[in-house]
Amino acid sequence: MPETLLEQHAAALRLFGERVRAVAADQWGAPTPCTEWTVRDLVNHVTGEQLWIPPLVTDGSTVAEVGDRFAGDVLGEDPVAAWEQAAQTAHAAFAAPGALERTVQLSYGPTKGAAYCSELTADCVVHAWDLSRGIGADDRLPDGLVEFSIKEVMPYADGLAASGMFAEPLEVPPGADAQTRLLALLGRKG
Repeated sequence: MPETLLEQHAAALRLFGERVRAVAADQWGAPTPCTEWTVRDLVNHVTGEQLWIPPLVTDGSTVAEVGDRFAGDVLGEDPVAAWEQAAQTAHAAFAAPGALERTVQLSYGPTKGAAYCSELTADCVVHAWDLSRGIGADDRLPDGLVEFSIKEVMPYADGLAASGMFAEPLEVPPGADAQTRLLALLGRKG
């Protein structure tokens, strides 16, 4: 199990990247558990999130300054290469000396770089499950990343549905494993 936040982030990027590389040519239009997104839309979303990291973390830009630079299709003709490049530069930005201690200006206010990294790590883990479901791959997530993601999501899980970006949390069945608990927090049924 990865020990540090940067190791967790790298592991989440690798996990999502494995799923991106597994997408068959005829699967980019397939549906995902994110009901309004196809496989391509989902990969575009997560890739776009990675593209935001260098300007916010490294350059100290605000959301307003970045503007719509990453709106629309960021995958182009080679989605796998677009993902790989975005993931590499995102991780490098978080791994730079002092990056996790820096204050980042996000849409919901000033946030420590470490908190931003944690949020995106958990997001990448959950979207790896979504992508796995969309392409019919093994949707089992690594235990360490699941536990990390539960700890990240728990403090604000109750407010996620109100954002309109998540379904209502589901009731967790008695004796459910950690992955089922994580997915239920985010309105997903494993």
